[in-house]
Amino acid sequence: MKTKFDISGMSCAACSARVEKAVSALEGVDVCSVNLLTNSMTTEGSATEAQIIAAVRNAGYQAKVAGAKKQAATVENPPASDSLKTRLVASVIFLAVLMYVSMGHMMWGWPLPDFLASDHVAMGMAQLILTAIVMVINQKFFISGFKGLVHRAPNMDTLVALGASAAFGYSVFALFAMSSARNSGNADAVMQYMHEFYFESAAMILTLITVGKMLEQYSKGKTTNALKSLMELAPTKATVIRDGKEVVIDASELIVGDIFTVKPGESIAADAIVIEGTSAVDESALTGESIPVDKEAGSKVSAATINKYGHLICKATAVGEETSLAAIIKMVSEASGSKAPIAKIADKVSGIFVPCVLAIAFVTMLVWLLVGKTAGFALARGISVLVISCPCALGLATPVAIMVGSGVGAKNGILFKTAESLEQTGKIDVCVFDKTGTVTNGTPVVTDVISSGDANVLMQVAYSLEKLSEHPLSKAIVEYANKNDIESFEITDFEIVPGNGLCAKHGDEVIRGGSVEYIKKYASIETGDAQKCDELAAMGKTPLIFVSGTKVLGVIAVADSLKPDSIEAIERIKNMGIKTMMLTGDNQKTANAIGKECGVDEIIAGVLPNEKAGVINRLKSTGVVAMVGDGINDAPALTGADVGIAIGAGTDIAIDAADVVVTGSTISDVASAILLSKKTITNIKQNLFWAFCYNIIGIPLAAGVWIHTLGWELNPMFGAAAMSLSSFCVVSNALRLNLVKLNKIKKENTMMEKTVKIEGMMCPHCEARVKKVLEEIDGVQNVVASHEAKTAVITSTKEIGDDVIKAIIEEQGYKVI
Repeated sequence: MKTKFDISGMSCAACSARVEKAVSALEGVDVCSVNLLTNSMTTEGSATEAQIIAAVRNAGYQAKVAGAKKQAATVENPPASDSLKTRLVASVIFLAVLMYVSMGHMMWGWPLPDFLASDHVAMGMAQLILTAIVMVINQKFFISGFKGLVHRAPNMDTLVALGASAAFGYSVFALFAMSSARNSGNADAVMQYMHEFYFESAAMILTLITVGKMLEQYSKGKTTNALKSLMELAPTKATVIRDGKEVVIDASELIVGDIFTVKPGESIAADAIVIEGTSAVDESALTGESIPVDKEAGSKVSAATINKYGHLICKATAVGEETSLAAIIKMVSEASGSKAPIAKIADKVSGIFVPCVLAIAFVTMLVWLLVGKTAGFALARGISVLVISCPCALGLATPVAIMVGSGVGAKNGILFKTAESLEQTGKIDVCVFDKTGTVTNGTPVVTDVISSGDANVLMQVAYSLEKLSEHPLSKAIVEYANKNDIESFEITDFEIVPGNGLCAKHGDEVIRGGSVEYIKKYASIETGDAQKCDELAAMGKTPLIFVSGTKVLGVIAVADSLKPDSIEAIERIKNMGIKTMMLTGDNQKTANAIGKECGVDEIIAGVLPNEKAGVINRLKSTGVVAMVGDGINDAPALTGADVGIAIGAGTDIAIDAADVVVTGSTISDVASAILLSKKTITNIKQNLFWAFCYNIIGIPLAAGVWIHTLGWELNPMFGAAAMSLSSFCVVSNALRLNLVKLNKIKKENTMMEKTVKIEGMMCPHCEARVKKVLEEIDGVQNVVASHEAKTAVITSTKEIGDDVIKAIIEEQGYKVI
């Protein structure tokens, strides 16, 4: 059972490593993943919630089961809290006074009250009081840090607390020694001890680390902007129909089966089915595609999509946490909370980092004392080591990039279910595509009409036969006939010959349509017609011959056409150095034709659904294999592949089986998913490189390794400043992923929109007529007609003259005003 917990008290990667180690050691915990970015933990196994919470508490932290509402809040991860801002402001105020007293007077001669300027012990006491106030303001570092020591799990706060405490403690010792020297009349010793004060270092360390925490929280809040924008899409109100009247209610009160209305410009309140009205709906928030999608009675609509033009009446099919939007938010949240394999090296280092730093700091002080340096000098080097070391940068390197990458994917209709799938997608060596519905549209269309005489007679015979069949090829011919205003005639004795064709009587004449083999039995097919059929079949098309009696009327070819972006998308994937393959159950001739057209490297045809998984398993020996599909028959192959990618327009079973879901219906999103994954992994490697290099360079510098050779000496205050900026740099680098250009192939880049006011449309039939004639204009992509608004909104890829539009509409008996 998978359970998510909220963890409090973690401050760095050492904390998350400690929690993960403690929970993983429990019997019954199979998987444990702690996310420092979201302060959450996900576990799988048979261990009880109480056992897990107790293990976290014993490790020195707090845990509670994350509820549905709390999960959303965790994902949201708001910017720096008011308490942190208050701490920072108060710290800066007292630090400014402290710096004036300690450094301003000594270095620049700034004036001080006489009772301080003439009394060095009083000046020291003033510094002690001001520093103590700053320490009390930032007591959280000390509570968390020393609690970590007690539980034998030192963390970043431990380093800060020890560094500040050492600086403060040594300064207090110097103050007492100064007081003793003054009492004995040793003025030289008094001045010497004056230079041994590190009060300002202790206060500066705490203040600068607080600045770093502030910047880090602010940047971490930015990483979840994509999820926040998704959450904000959910409408708060819905207009339901109760007892024949429209009533506005909270969207959260909707239940499945409610009838609600959506006016133009409103956001749809739930997943639903349209029961009345026509419109175009902007689904860009869920799919990343900005071209509105036509909706009519029977169409499905999703929560948070926007009704553009018409008035819709819908019936809710899924509400609240069951909507598509909620599923997307949950999927991205889980991906952000999971852990990528690349993070393992950082986790191992984080687990031993703080103890190693403590040891290095102790050895540093010991060595400098042994070579004859003063206690103050040795202490300064040890404090510098403590405060410059940053386990946070290591802990944040992977999760912030995963969070931002997942968010960018969500904005573009690409959903990674786990961090592992996000990482693996960028390592693909072989990308295998299903053919039908993935590379192709999955809906056959008429591609060729070759008549032996009168083409209209050929189409009439074909339409009259095919309109009584439910076969997909028949539907393609019927759709073509309707679009071209072909009329049918009455037939009798209609018969379906399975696997061959159709026959019926028109008067006394027997009419037939079907495959070449079927028609050969009843009519003589001329050599030219037979050759043409062979040519069409070689092109991946299905030729159907129609006869009346024994006379061949002609050939109609039907084929499943390529999606508009398939060729370019596959070319993009090949340019990334990935081998492309097509896996299909179709015959070799059809598969070869489609494969050649779309440009895949290899074609495997005639594979049954239960054999696809076997093919994928064999291919895995050549590298990381991705399977891209959309149907139920693709589910085993999607599960068996290293990375299963489901086209969002496909079945729920395929989507459930996949590791990555693209919510659009085009494979250009697959190329974009691979590119985004590669960019994210590169970003993680940059973060890890920075985090490791920062510590590898910073710790020796702080320890004073380069003092004798290069003269480099690091003041503890500058070490604290470097530590506070290191995490900020890692998070800021991850935010650069928001700038990634996915190069999605979109038509909207050249889209134009024109609204026409029309007089005379009285009903939906009028709307349909206007829509039909306008969509026949070259360049028109979409038309939304409304008899209520008396408008037609035309979306086209090029400019269409007003006179052309007016002439076509007025030919139908309407008036353009």
